[in-house]
Amino acid sequence: MSLFITLFVTSFIVALSGAVMPGPLLTVTISESPRRGMMTGPLLIVGHAVLELALVLALLMGLAPVLKMKPVFIVIALAGSAVLLWMGVGMLKSLPTMVLTTADDNARGNNLILSGILMSLANPYWSIWWATIGLGYILHSMDAGVMGVVAFFSGHILGDLFWYAAVSAAVWKGRKLLSDRSYRILIGSCALFLIAFSFLFAFSGVRKLIS
Repeated sequence: MSLFITLFVTSFIVALSGAVMPGPLLTVTISESPRRGMMTGPLLIVGHAVLELALVLALLMGLAPVLKMKPVFIVIALAGSAVLLWMGVGMLKSLPTMVLTTADDNARGNNLILSGILMSLANPYWSIWWATIGLGYILHSMDAGVMGVVAFFSGHILGDLFWYAAVSAAVWKGRKLLSDRSYRILIGSCALFLIAFSFLFAFSGVRKLIS
């Protein structure tokens, strides 16, 4: 039992430390929470969890060596870089018209669960993390059997859920305190991070390509 608790707690902490890093999923959470409500983050994480569960099963079935192959790394890095750049530039272009809307618009917009899947795929760091840190955790968890993997995955997902639920709640509750200008600055900062992140992954992909 102590091993399962250790796997759960350490997985929760590692997931939480990764979740606080800005990325596409966090950006969508911040931008959508003012009009979609406090469930924005949790619903995005549902999609994120579905994708990660599929990936964990694939890794257990032998996908890990494929993800570590040089051509696969290059494709993930360059394709992810292009998506992040597109998102960042698009957000910057829409800044002049961005306003904090109200809960009356809750029912409209993209499906958040699907967005959780797509935004996770758009982040090259996600694939690389699972091919390295995540895979190591899975292999360690397998020593404790199926319940070990369950303890690891539960801790991992709950770490993500805790952070994104907190972010959604904070943005939703603070919508009356944020001016439209402050909101644009916040979204603009996220957009600039995505653009910087895209160049970082493009550099990694190109360096791997010419090495």
